[in-house]
Amino acid sequence: MTATASSKPASVVVVGSINMDMVSHSPRLPAPGETLVGEAFVMAPGGKGANQAVAAARLGAEVAFVSRVGTRQHGAELLAALGAEGVHTAAVATDATALPGIAVIMVASQGGENSIVYVPGSNAQLSAADVEQAKAVLQAARVVVAQLEVPQPAIAHAFALARAAGVTTILNAAPALPVNAELLAQTQWLVLNETEAGQMAGMPSASLEQVRAAAEALLARGPGQVVVTLGAQGVLLCSAQQGAQHLPAQRVTAVDTVGAGDTFVGGLATGLAEGWAPADAVRLGQAAAALAVSRAGVQTAMPRRAELAAELQPRS
Repeated sequence: MTATASSKPASVVVVGSINMDMVSHSPRLPAPGETLVGEAFVMAPGGKGANQAVAAARLGAEVAFVSRVGTRQHGAELLAALGAEGVHTAAVATDATALPGIAVIMVASQGGENSIVYVPGSNAQLSAADVEQAKAVLQAARVVVAQLEVPQPAIAHAFALARAAGVTTILNAAPALPVNAELLAQTQWLVLNETEAGQMAGMPSASLEQVRAAAEALLARGPGQVVVTLGAQGVLLCSAQQGAQHLPAQRVTAVDTVGAGDTFVGGLATGLAEGWAPADAVRLGQAAAALAVSRAGVQTAMPRRAELAAELQPRS
């Protein structure tokens, strides 16, 4: 397979997972023990890391990807898909004996809700040594992004390298797992949804005030900014300097919510890489996610920068 590279340093580097998504559509999600007749099935590239890389690239960022992919099946196809989106994959480690990650996704055509089972595959083998090989790429970036579908020691090493070079770090704490103190200490932006925020903080998160309390508790653990996505209710942005800001969501008709959070993170990373103020970078993520959920698919639904409003175009 051919790894894509560029003489131009990546402004956004994503350290994370890459999967083959197997997606079935049915009128609604099945109840436990129930079998439904599906409406459609598709296999498509996915993984939170790859999704966030594609989202940022489509919004105009120069993006590099750091990962480990099994090439026994689907691997060449997954890397080719990233290359077609302009994501540089020279820092991806390959393993000819392993399978890549697999995500089995069920999507309800009525309302766009989804349910996912994720099998890590080669994503679980990403190591600090793999990350060390990408040191130059990480330290030349403006923003480094990671999620929890790859091992935390690898993420912590990537963030330590990034912080040593003055690079901004974003941790999307999904799926909901305990995050070790070493990793939180290297995290400048912590991004999670309301359920994940409540679980991570060990607090209820049913109301906006409870989410705010959970976000403030997480802020006390070290991150400079905590962002909690609230779906149709918008985003809560918390920092020690500015306090809590509630940024309402755009009104959209949801067709498919899979990948909305990844699109948001890609937009946030792009805005920060361009030097935008925190709230403006969050709004870029919100606008991109709103467009993405209004159409079917995951990476295919992610918008390009030209589709966004004039105030969200690249700044001179």
